Amino acid sequence: VGVAWLDAGPETSGRLVLTVHHLAVDGVSWRILLPDLFAAWEAAVRGAVPELAAVPTSFRTWAHRLQDEARDRDEARDGGEAPYRDEVRDRDKARDRGEAAYRDEAPYRDEVRDRDKARDRAAELGRWIEILDGPDPLVGSRPLDPRIDTVATLRSLRLTLPPEQAGPLLTTVPAAFHGRAGDVLLTGLALAVAHWRRKRGGRGTSVLLDLEGHGREEIFPGVDLSRTVGWFTAMYPVRLDAGIGGWADERAVTQAIKKVKEQLRAVPNPLGYGLLRHLDPVTGPELAALPQPQIVFNYLGRVAVAEGDWNLVPSGFGGHDPGMPVAHTLEINVTTHDRRDGPHLEAVWSWPEGVLTGAEVRDLAGTWSEALEGLAAHGRGGYTPSDLLVDLDQEEIDRIQAAWEKR
Repeated sequence: VGVAWLDAGPETSGRLVLTVHHLAVDGVSWRILLPDLFAAWEAAVRGAVPELAAVPTSFRTWAHRLQDEARDRDEARDGGEAPYRDEVRDRDKARDRGEAAYRDEAPYRDEVRDRDKARDRAAELGRWIEILDGPDPLVGSRPLDPRIDTVATLRSLRLTLPPEQAGPLLTTVPAAFHGRAGDVLLTGLALAVAHWRRKRGGRGTSVLLDLEGHGREEIFPGVDLSRTVGWFTAMYPVRLDAGIGGWADERAVTQAIKKVKEQLRAVPNPLGYGLLRHLDPVTGPELAALPQPQIVFNYLGRVAVAEGDWNLVPSGFGGHDPGMPVAHTLEINVTTHDRRDGPHLEAVWSWPEGVLTGAEVRDLAGTWSEALEGLAAHGRGGYTPSDLLVDLDQEEIDRIQAAWEKR
């Protein structure tokens, strides 16, 4: 951690510069650190001792739990299903006989639960393979080459949607479909990439993406990460297909958003992919050998404009090693900035020079903007299967909804 105070003199506000390696913080971490920093500063000015809330779960504890989860899954696989069933049966019999070693139910339940979770994680493998092992035409002119496609070659494009466009995409349209802003943004991207590829002579409508999530999933009982600082980001693949209907009419838009929303809901827990890909010695190489997404999309959420004595100064993040290989042909980072005139949606598109041209990325970014405008204008709304407790497919839901509206 590096700290520096930039003194601009008695007439101008100074700046406090904090430098922290990404391994130690992520976007959520800054939302924990900054209020604590402000509170500690104000206490020091008053001559008081800063009193900050405790951290319920440390990053070290979280990392160990992930390792334990991966190990339990590995042991369950090595032991096979038959020994697992035999062990549970023997424990049931012993418990029924009232043997002292099994009178405490909690450890027994925990062990069974952990083994069940391990088997569930193994069942996810087929789903991740299905997502990755499919068509994914080249996005650029060639595959990435780690020797030449480095951070030093990255170029970027910034696209900003004003409040009149961003507002509906973040509020009314997701609400109409009982979804989230990310559902709408990703529907627009799936439509845009498919349309962009067709213009370049490609076929198909399926788009393979890496998504970045906050990674602070509630998968372990008793773990509270609400005040934990660290790099939790989880990256996982998704395959989206919004169809070929475009974004010019209500029916096409409604179908596209519903399809993408359900495809996203069908994705297993993002942490499961990381466990299988990076912590499991058997499944890791298997997943690594499959095609990897060429595009990564990250919606960073909303950033509000602070008011008061302390304000964040909009500025760039610290740089990366210029020689570090680029992991994706195209990286899209989207942030909502809540300002006094309303929300501004900002998307930064980054790509290595020599694989894509600026004109190609501007064309794709413009197509995404057009698609989002169409989604905002024509999104009628409606329910999808994941919204309901009863088992209905989309066709049945649409038929019921249409009949209800005719009453």
